[in-house]
Amino acid sequence: MPLIQIKGISGVLNSEKKKELIEKVTDAVVSVEGEGLRPVTWVLLEEIPLGNWAVAGKPVTKDCLNKMLADPAAACTS
Repeated sequence: MPLIQIKGISGVLNSEKKKELIEKVTDAVVSVEGEGLRPVTWVLLEEIPLGNWAVAGKPVTKDCLNKMLADPAAACTS
């Protein structure tokens, strides 16, 4: 039984996006392992509170998160 764990910052994904993520991750596993594993593929989403997440040694702030969401190539430097 595959168990996929995904961690992310709390509040970034709404319910619809979480559902889409779960479906697409499950589809990816099934594309490799076969349709028989769909019923036993588990996906665990764990949301980490803002302030408990850092990138490049810097805590991710709300401003930094908004910058990254607007431009995925952007890096937070402060």
